[in-house]
Amino acid sequence: MADQYAQSGEDKSTGIPAIRWDEPPEGPVVVLLDQTRLPAEEVELVCTDAPALVEAIRSLAVRGAPLLGIAGAYGVALAAARGFDVEEAAVALAGARPTAVNLSVGVRRARSAYDAALARGAGAEQAAEAALAAARQLHREDAEASARMAEHGLALLDELLPGGGHRILTHCNTGSLVSGGEGTAFAVALAGHRAGRLRRLWVDETRPLLQGARLTAYEAARSGMAYTLLTDNAAGSLFAAGEVDAVLIGADRIAADGSVANKVGSYPLAVLARYHHVPFIVVAPVTTVDPETPNGASIEVEQRAGYEVTEVAAPNVPVTGAGGGVPVAPLGTQAYNPAFDVTPPELVTAIVTEEGVVSPVTAEALAEMCGRSRGVAIG
Repeated sequence: MADQYAQSGEDKSTGIPAIRWDEPPEGPVVVLLDQTRLPAEEVELVCTDAPALVEAIRSLAVRGAPLLGIAGAYGVALAAARGFDVEEAAVALAGARPTAVNLSVGVRRARSAYDAALARGAGAEQAAEAALAAARQLHREDAEASARMAEHGLALLDELLPGGGHRILTHCNTGSLVSGGEGTAFAVALAGHRAGRLRRLWVDETRPLLQGARLTAYEAARSGMAYTLLTDNAAGSLFAAGEVDAVLIGADRIAADGSVANKVGSYPLAVLARYHHVPFIVVAPVTTVDPETPNGASIEVEQRAGYEVTEVAAPNVPVTGAGGGVPVAPLGTQAYNPAFDVTPPELVTAIVTEEGVVSPVTAEALAEMCGRSRGVAIG
C-alpha cells in the first residue's frame, strides 16, 4: 500500500497544462498532456487535425468530462482554422466517447459559434476565429466553475462534518487533469487540504486503467496532500473500520432524474456509503447534467476493449498481448469492461455544481438549477 503524508511547502500542481491551443509557424494545433504516459513522464501530444484529437480522446490521452468538452470545442476550432470540413469534424468528435455529455456540449458550443458567424456573412477565417473564441470562453468558464465547485463542496463538507479532519474517499481522477481549472471532486479535497481540514485522501486505484493510481495519486503527491492508495475492492474494509467520512466523485453524465454515470466502480461505493451512513457526494459542472437523458437506463455506457482487463502495461517489459501489454489471463479470455456504471439518485447525498448544491437530488431541483444557469453554462 502506498501511503503519503502531507508535505509542507506550496502546491506543485501539474507542470504542463492538460490542454492548450498553440499557433506555431506551420499552423494552429491543439496540444495535450498525454495522460497515458503519466506518472512516469510528462509528454505533450500535438494534434494537427480533428482525427488526431479523436484518437487522443478514444485512447484516453485526454480524458475527464469537463476537459473533453474543452477538447471538443478546440477540435472544431482546429478543423475550421485549418480549412477542414467542420461538420464532419464535429460529428467525429462528438461521437468519440458516447457517455461523456460534456464532449458534445463543447463541440456544439464551437460549432454554433462557427455557424452563426457564417450566417452573419463572415468569411471562413472570421468564422474560425469565432469558433476559437467560443472554445477559449468555455475553457475560462470551466476554470471559474472549478473554483466555485471547490468552494461549495468544502462548505457542504463542513456542514455535514463539522470540525474538519475530513477523511475523503475518491474514485478515478477528477483534478486539474480533467479540467480547465483544478478539477471537480479533487478540487474540493484540495481546498480542504489548503484549509487544513483534510486529514486523509483515500485514492481508489480505479480498475482497469488505474486512473486513481496513475493520475490522482500523481496530483495528490504534487499538491503535498496526505493520501493513501488502495485497491478498489479494499474500500469496503475502510468503511467497515469507520475510516471514511465522505465519498467525493465526479460524473461524466447526470440524467434529468439525477442518475449519475461515472467511472465503473462508483456505484458500489454509493451502496457501501448508504449502508455505512456516509455522505456520497457528486461534484460536476452544470454542463454534465443532460436534460435530454431522462433517467439512468437511458445513459449509453461505453464498452471498452477486453484487453484493458486481460493485460497490464509494464514499462521495459516485452509486450506479447494484443493490446500492447503483458497478459494476465489465459489467451482467449473474454472480459466484461464497461467504462462507467450508473448510480441512482436515491443513493446520492448531494450534487455539487458551480451553481450550488442540489440535495436531496430530484428531477425538479436539477431542472431548476439548469434553468438558472442555461444562458451561461449551456447556451
